[in-house]
Amino acid sequence: MRNYLFETWRTVARRYGCVEYESPILEDTGLYLKKSGGELSSQLFRFEDQGGRDVTLRPEVTASLARIVAAEQRQYPKPLKWFEIGQCFRYEKPQKGRGREFYQFNVDILGEAGPGADAELIALAIETMLAFGFTAADFLVRVSDRNAWLKFAEEKGIEAEKMAAFLGLVDKLEREKPEVLAEKLAGFGMTLEEVEAFVSNPENASDTYDLIRADLEARGFGDFLELDLSIVRGLAYYTGVVFEIHDARKSMRAVAGGGRYDTLINIISDGAVDLPATGFAMGDYVIRNLIEETTHAAMQMEVWLQRNGAGCEVYVVIPDEVRRGDALRLATRLRQAGLSVDLPLSHAKVAKQFQAAEKCRARFAVIIGEEYPLVKIKVLASRTEESCDASMLVEWMLRRISEPDGPLLA
Repeated sequence: MRNYLFETWRTVARRYGCVEYESPILEDTGLYLKKSGGELSSQLFRFEDQGGRDVTLRPEVTASLARIVAAEQRQYPKPLKWFEIGQCFRYEKPQKGRGREFYQFNVDILGEAGPGADAELIALAIETMLAFGFTAADFLVRVSDRNAWLKFAEEKGIEAEKMAAFLGLVDKLEREKPEVLAEKLAGFGMTLEEVEAFVSNPENASDTYDLIRADLEARGFGDFLELDLSIVRGLAYYTGVVFEIHDARKSMRAVAGGGRYDTLINIISDGAVDLPATGFAMGDYVIRNLIEETTHAAMQMEVWLQRNGAGCEVYVVIPDEVRRGDALRLATRLRQAGLSVDLPLSHAKVAKQFQAAEKCRARFAVIIGEEYPLVKIKVLASRTEESCDASMLVEWMLRRISEPDGPLLA
């Protein structure tokens, strides 16, 4: 199933001209304490190694990316369009949509400050969802802008050092009990009603949001967008437009999320490199849950799993050991033609060989029997049988393998 997710992620990212990179799983803890903020610092798998260094299993990838880009960016033309699929770890309670070990698909555009980069990123995220078989009725992209909140907070007299705590409350508008939120907001000298009024007023959208919407409408993706100023994202390094992808019913946590983080590389590099950036991440837990709960997406995944999750495409059945040499030659030719092929490694009853073919979910069984060089080919899903001369088997099989597999979901 992870292979299905990974292949889909890679396919879409490469269509958008993104290049794959890899960052280390183990990092210096200071990298995360320096820039993350929020609850992330309390969720670190953190320990001291044998050299006495304070290290952490990465909870997310953006910090590592910022460190790498700060050190290596001179070698590459801008903007950088990079993606990674990698493991992350967070010390928290496992629950639906979240585990302590998970995989993330991360896509970032670095070196471009304009809204075109944000729109490109959101378009890529939308096309990723479409590639999984979702439709506009299944999900929406909720877009916001931290700059709008910063302006609002400044007008309310909130001091800069309290801004992260305030935005943390906004981030919990949908999850925290109203009475609890009201009490906490009172500490900032404002009411819950004031905050909710700001969220509900579309005129508080920034000019940047309007430009991004126009860009995505030109691509045909405007119907996927929803302005939602309650989205601010939990990490402290976001500086501008942020977004999250949610299922249409909003019945689970965000499927993906990200935004602009123009100051992070400057912070990580201690001022040596100043490079604007925007990015998003999609984890394997939530997207898998959403696929399984969405009928058409689940059917698409099942087709892929049946076709690609099989142990082999062709199983060579050898009724008579006298023909093992012929069978081995044919199996080798099929494998060299790019097909996945299995066969019994020692003498076995024919019935047992067919059981093995079923267990490895082969599509075809090729029987090398007494009539050789004429071989029999059984289509295992439909239980039909055809014949072919051994000299033409590779061509026959390549033609049939590429054909639609009608019985796959039977």
